[in-house]
Amino acid sequence: MSILLVLLALATASLGALGGLGGAVILVPLLVLTGTPAREAAPLGLLSVASGSMAAGPRQLAELTVHHRLGVTSETMASTGAIAGALLSGAVGETALTRLLAVVALAAAVASLRGRDEVHAVAVEEGLGDLGEQRGTLSGSVRTDGVVRRYRARNLPGGLAVMALAGLVAGIAGASGGFIKTPATSEIMRVPVKVAAATTTFTIGITSAAALLVFAAHGRINLVHAGPVIAGSLLGGQLGARLQSTLDPAVVRRSLAAVLLVVAAILFVQA
Repeated sequence: MSILLVLLALATASLGALGGLGGAVILVPLLVLTGTPAREAAPLGLLSVASGSMAAGPRQLAELTVHHRLGVTSETMASTGAIAGALLSGAVGETALTRLLAVVALAAAVASLRGRDEVHAVAVEEGLGDLGEQRGTLSGSVRTDGVVRRYRARNLPGGLAVMALAGLVAGIAGASGGFIKTPATSEIMRVPVKVAAATTTFTIGITSAAALLVFAAHGRINLVHAGPVIAGSLLGGQLGARLQSTLDPAVVRRSLAAVLLVVAAILFVQA
């Protein structure tokens, strides 16, 4: 079982870092399919997210694709939602939680398919300048197709409202909420996909940690299974961050969507 957990965590953390969705959205349903109770799988999913986020961080920081101010701003709402979701999860039955995971997987698949290339998803001005965030603002620059493009986060109230929902889902289902946060950052706040995915991957560990405090207090973390999940996720996060800078985002999104659709269908049947 330990080897299986390491491999599942490695694969899902890699995919999660690639698309900025958080690997738990795939890992938690897969754990349920392999016989792990949904109430136990949710904390393991959050442990995977926190580990993968920590492992992917150094490379994404070096590439200047993480926007710290935007991440901290969004995490205020996401962490609040995560704590509320973790407290509510104790009142959700096993069958209902399995169905919720199926809905989450299906929603993540739709979000992946609806994602667009960053050049077309946001209105940006081309120009020269330093890469990375502009300190003290929600603006920055990112290199796409060999060109430095400037951006500025917009519609902050709408984006933060969706971040709270992402945190709530993370707390209840253990699915990190990254599949909500990344599209919200790119589509609602008009931030380039590369920056949205990197910032989400960098910050979802905080969302997970907030919910994990509640799960730990309730004694819902299986420490025997936690070790292999953390080990696999640390490796997967590094691998996913490395691949993120080389693979076509559109190919990654379609691949993730295909996997999530299959998982959602199986979970619906099982529930």
